[in-house]
Amino acid sequence: MQPAAIQRIFGLLLVVFSVTMLPPAVVGLIYGESITPFVDGFVWILAIGILCWLPVRRERRELRLRDGFMVVVLFWTVLGLSGAVPLLLSDEPAMGLADAVFESLSGLTTTGATVIIGLDELPRSILFYRQQLQWLGGMGIIVLAVAVLPILGVGGMQLYRAETPGPIKDNKLTPRITETAKSLWYIYLGLTLACAAAYWAAGMNGFDALAHSFSTVAIGGFSTHDASMGYFDNPLVELIAILFMFIAGINFALHFVAARSLTLTPYRHDPEFRFYGLLLFGIALITCAYLFHTETADQLDEALLLGVFQAVSIGTTTGFTTAEYHHWPGFLPVLLLLTSFVGGCAGSTGGGMKVIRFVLLYKQGFREITRLIHPSAQIPVKLGRKAVSPRVVESVWGFFSLYVTSFSVMGLMLAATGLDLVTAFSAVAACLNNLGPGLGEVGANYAGLNDTAKWVLCFAMLLGRLEIFALLVLFTPAYWRK
Repeated sequence: MQPAAIQRIFGLLLVVFSVTMLPPAVVGLIYGESITPFVDGFVWILAIGILCWLPVRRERRELRLRDGFMVVVLFWTVLGLSGAVPLLLSDEPAMGLADAVFESLSGLTTTGATVIIGLDELPRSILFYRQQLQWLGGMGIIVLAVAVLPILGVGGMQLYRAETPGPIKDNKLTPRITETAKSLWYIYLGLTLACAAAYWAAGMNGFDALAHSFSTVAIGGFSTHDASMGYFDNPLVELIAILFMFIAGINFALHFVAARSLTLTPYRHDPEFRFYGLLLFGIALITCAYLFHTETADQLDEALLLGVFQAVSIGTTTGFTTAEYHHWPGFLPVLLLLTSFVGGCAGSTGGGMKVIRFVLLYKQGFREITRLIHPSAQIPVKLGRKAVSPRVVESVWGFFSLYVTSFSVMGLMLAATGLDLVTAFSAVAACLNNLGPGLGEVGANYAGLNDTAKWVLCFAMLLGRLEIFALLVLFTPAYWRK
């Protein structure tokens, strides 16, 4: 490992992140609010970044593989802690360390779980800052998933790089990683502006339209109102949200290829996209039918809008709500929460285990059943017309086992702090899948949890966002062995 090279990146990262304190400060000036928390945050983060960078500014050695893992983990951990600074310095809301770090990490990892009650009364600068955290985190996730993690050999996009017949067969969409990041930024920014314009045209004011476009395209779920999307009580707003949540849950590499070729063919030929669309359609159909059958929604059109919105919101791990879904009857809340385990496509802003892994798990399971009938048959696992190597299938099973184990251990840890089992396990599921709203006591917010539980859930957010391997590899003796 090369500490000097890592320290240099660490310092530069803080310097760049300090600039993100300025837009909320401008919003504060526009609305006549105190901007001291953001000015102080800018100064402190900038100063620490410069102090870290100066001693190693001439370090130019190329990063090695194990350095890459450390940089990726530092990226999210350090920015999560730095993002908490304005929240700690602000008088409204008044937050302790655990709450501030929880809110910051929830924003940057696009989880959307909140410990704040009374969003409607908060300063606009704080509300904008929360939304901005999600927007920046969403773009960071895409660049990480499409351009960085494949180089390290981990992440859902690695499956595309190595094996799939889809459009992504190389480490990067373009020859240079900087060009890849730039291309993705254009797509991300374009979707954000289009979403904001659509919200504004549908009746939102300019501030809410921009703020909610940030969290919609980032699949974050933060809102400027306690009632989330239900505050607007506008079917057109909900339809726009459904459309953009669905789009943001698709592999951004597919968006890139489709935009470059000006054709929808990449979507039609991609097995992950087809499974993603069919899954959300099936869950939405079940949800709508059950809501109408149980008379939770009085009218069919109400059941359709309510069911489709919540199915897409939770299925893509966005976490917007138009109703208290955790109070819905029967199996629906559990079904929706389980859907979040699948999440979005690889290379999207969505959380969960990623659709491509579930496609491979399903195909592998079906193959094992077939082998019972034909023990001597050679039956490859295929995506499209191309066989997937056993190494990739083993990687998916390894990821699945670690995901389930991590979920179980952290669920038990939360239960040990005194939470009931429904609250404990749904909170871990919601944070590990980067979803946000859970069941039980965390259906509306996480304010009632103890600090120990909040720290465990902070780790769960990071673990889910970094797709398990990139974080857990730092806890292995082999990583630290020379």
